[in-house]
Amino acid sequence: MQSKTHIMKFNHLSFPSRDVPATASFFEQHLDWQVTAMGRSRMLKGYGFDVVIEDAADRPVDWPGNFHIGFELPSLEALRGLYERFQSDGVEFASGLITHERGSRFFCRVPGGVLVELNTREDAAAPFRAGFGLV
Repeated sequence: MQSKTHIMKFNHLSFPSRDVPATASFFEQHLDWQVTAMGRSRMLKGYGFDVVIEDAADRPVDWPGNFHIGFELPSLEALRGLYERFQSDGVEFASGLITHERGSRFFCRVPGGVLVELNTREDAAAPFRAGFGLV
């Protein structure tokens, strides 16, 4: 018998932004999320889970240096295409395109301050591929 924790799925994440409209616009414009206003906050829908961007215009938001959220793309070609599109759109990068044993990736900073990782595991080394359902 499975325990209830084995049937859980990821539901949402929530983070503050001092500029909710700009943060939501980034997700809508660059990552194709659907945005719904909730007062001064925003609900983003897409990819099987939600992101809530909470209004923090009245207080400082300090992110720990290594805090980030990550999204995975299906292929290296898709990752490179998104990287090039972000370059032409003037997105603020925190890294270049990185080749890594866990797969290629890049980091950018979303308006409002949160660091976002975009990656693929298509080119990950064998020990890292199996854990993600890749052969």
